[in-house]
Amino acid sequence: MTAWLLLVVAVVAEVAGTLSLRLAATGRPVWYTAVGAGYLVAFTGLAATLGQGMPLGVAYGIWAAAGVALTAIGSRVFFGEPLTRVMVLGIALIMAGVLLVELGSVR
Repeated sequence: MTAWLLLVVAVVAEVAGTLSLRLAATGRPVWYTAVGAGYLVAFTGLAATLGQGMPLGVAYGIWAAAGVALTAIGSRVFFGEPLTRVMVLGIALIMAGVLLVELGSVR
């Protein structure tokens, strides 16, 4: 269970860092501190997840897919960026692919 909690922390930190990057890129350089902190926590959490024994394909797949989905939703909520049906379908396909990778890793 610890590996899953660490992975959740890594995903949330990565999404926060990426959303902060959007703020920093629009002329608010103070947000680069949040970007750096978010990515540092994200990669540390991902490494700790792997250290707990979660397979790399599963951990990275979930981290990446959840990051894409949550960042797309967050950019819609916080910045009013588009989230079209095609984008939602793409996110669903990514998540289905990650699920298949996870199911395939079960021994």
